[in-house]
Amino acid sequence: MTKLLFLNKYYKFIEIVFIGLIIPSIILFNRLADNVILILWFITSYTFIIFYYFHKKDRILNILKFSSFTKNNLSIICIRWFVLSLVIFLITFYFYNDKLFIIQKEAPYLLIIIFLVYPILSALPQEFIFTTFFFSRYKDLISEKYIIYMSAILFMFAHVLFINFIAPFLSIFGGIIFARTYKKTGSLALVTFEHALYGNTLFFMGLGYYFWGGSVN
Repeated sequence: MTKLLFLNKYYKFIEIVFIGLIIPSIILFNRLADNVILILWFITSYTFIIFYYFHKKDRILNILKFSSFTKNNLSIICIRWFVLSLVIFLITFYFYNDKLFIIQKEAPYLLIIIFLVYPILSALPQEFIFTTFFFSRYKDLISEKYIIYMSAILFMFAHVLFINFIAPFLSIFGGIIFARTYKKTGSLALVTFEHALYGNTLFFMGLGYYFWGGSVN
């Protein structure tokens, strides 16, 4: 009975609305962005339990799929990242010059910490929720034709809570890129690596200011 409830399409619809829209709205209106990492891991814990018990129990140790770190996949990801990093630099330089290399100027050691912890504490849980869990859990609700864009839209909305334009604007493009990578490879490890590349680049350039709780305050 419990299993049928969690696999019910109506329950899944309520679940996706709650995770993708209601929780970010609660964070936004209650100014809880400072606690976003704790909330992110709470959601990740829920989605992992659902994923494990009702979807991929037999493959739970294989979801990282390190075999997808092929020369071809890495070449595509790194070339795209290099080109878009130049775009990020130009956007920061021309439109947000006061934020350019702001961490290096004010707290250089913080940048090292971010580079080390961001991939695990932020990129990994986000990609588990919006790709691994999302693609497995909602494939019977969302057409394969649209699932990449739905993942990206919810990924974007999850960044509205930072109360600025740049976070959701960049996130919609990032969401599409990450969802496409996951759909192609099925690798949580590879898409987390790609997400971490862009996330750390944003912090390095200065636009990362708009992706953390401090920007709200």
